[in-house]
Amino acid sequence: MSWLKELTAKEFNPNAINAAVAAALKDKAKMQAFDVTENNVNEVINRRYQLLQSVYTGCQEFGDTKLKISSQQTLEYLWHLWLPLAIKIESQYKKLKRPFIQGFLGSQGTGKTTLCAVVSLILKHLGYQILSLSIDDLYKTYSERLELQNKDPRLIWRGPPGTHDVNLGLSLIEKILQRQTPIEVPRFDKSAYDGAGDRYANSEIIHSVDIVLFEGWFVGAQPINLDVLNSRLNTGLSPIITQADKNFARDINANLIEYLPLWEKLDSLIILYPVDYHLSLEWRKQAEHEMIASGKRGMSDVEIEQFVNYFWRSLHPELFITPLTKLPNLVDLVIEVQANHSFGRIYQPLPKSSVNL
Repeated sequence: MSWLKELTAKEFNPNAINAAVAAALKDKAKMQAFDVTENNVNEVINRRYQLLQSVYTGCQEFGDTKLKISSQQTLEYLWHLWLPLAIKIESQYKKLKRPFIQGFLGSQGTGKTTLCAVVSLILKHLGYQILSLSIDDLYKTYSERLELQNKDPRLIWRGPPGTHDVNLGLSLIEKILQRQTPIEVPRFDKSAYDGAGDRYANSEIIHSVDIVLFEGWFVGAQPINLDVLNSRLNTGLSPIITQADKNFARDINANLIEYLPLWEKLDSLIILYPVDYHLSLEWRKQAEHEMIASGKRGMSDVEIEQFVNYFWRSLHPELFITPLTKLPNLVDLVIEVQANHSFGRIYQPLPKSSVNL
């Protein structure tokens, strides 16, 4: 795609624009995802081109320093995903005329935090006040989680539904929607208590929010009908093997009900969906190996497998993530993530699809 590189040149190149228009019209799923039609495609591409011209240098520096990817990869991600996604979010915000809450669901390694960081950079360039919020920021305090663990020793790590302060999240988002200022935003420190983590003693104070980018590994996940869940569990679904595993899965599923009022605050939900959920385990191993190679502490492969299996036992991807990708009433956009972390298909769930939850 030589035309893509030509779009970064300071001199306007109509041939490159025409090539970009032609390329956009070839991907019908992406056209639908980013509200592109044959009637508005020229307007859409010209807007994207103008924004590319103004943010390319900053995003290229971000790619070099944070993502460690080539300039060509940065450009491809920017043109095909980051820019159209930022423009889509901006458009949705303008229609509401109030703060917009964008949810991002993605397992570890799918790049949800990175995606939020780049989209935030672009939206800030456009003049919007952006709040990046993680489900981690809503964890119960360290002392509250100790008490919770004493009641339920199965909760050996923070993370599953039940370990968060949902009311804290509801209160925060409601204040944002009502434009109450100043707003105290909780932040979670993973290094506290030897890695057990705790909310910061001093929260972040913000005074204005237009758009919230709310990300987490199960943001938007829905509880499953108990009969359906039991049927699936009885067919065998690794690593949910023992009766104790099945009971744990049922209890965590029940805990999800508490989160529904929080998910109802989302104006849109985007899923970063690995082409194979097992990739999360491989990505975690890669990350830990890199940490160890750099001289930092990291988990062994056995410890990593125990850690990841714990989360799969609590909310198995095939039970709680895959069905969501087929529910247009709950999900606005699905972004497939390949084994090498690059993006694959980008699409909206089809209205005719249905899943029995």
